[in-house]
Amino acid sequence: MHRVEVLRWGHRPRDYRLTTHVALTARALGASGLILADVEDKGVERSIKKVVAQWGGPFSFKMGIPWRKTVEAWRAEGGIVVHLTAYGENINGDLMRQIKLRKRDVMVIVGSKKVPRAFYSEAVSDFNVAVGNQPHSECSSLAVFLDRHFNGKEVTWGFKNAKVSLIPQPRGKKLVRLGSM
Repeated sequence: MHRVEVLRWGHRPRDYRLTTHVALTARALGASGLILADVEDKGVERSIKKVVAQWGGPFSFKMGIPWRKTVEAWRAEGGIVVHLTAYGENINGDLMRQIKLRKRDVMVIVGSKKVPRAFYSEAVSDFNVAVGNQPHSECSSLAVFLDRHFNGKEVTWGFKNAKVSLIPQPRGKKLVRLGSM
């Protein structure tokens, strides 16, 4: 299976919770890491590291790296870039097959505010992908994209070094501690 990383662009202080949710979505649905481009936010970093320490990984988190440098390095290593945008080609149809046929690592760009025009260009994105062509949350776009990319199998993958785990229940909640905390 090819690696998927998420590049979060456009983080603002009021985006703290949403950026954290983008990272949680990425981790839970099979991405290997998240890069918070161009900015640093120690609060987001603490939240993600805490989740990985409790619920397992691996899941990497990097921040402060310029988006252009990150994308150029990814592409130089043979990876492809998918920009999630309401203006792109709809995810239905042949688009996911085209992405998978490349058989390469995928970087998924997820914005939060108006992204630079360059993101839509062939110099940056191999694919501009829309999950429906309507405005909605970047978390939902990322979740749908990852689920389709991994064919729904990612929801059954386990995480290494977890200290806690949920036991599925028809009613109620059951959390078990797997190791010392």
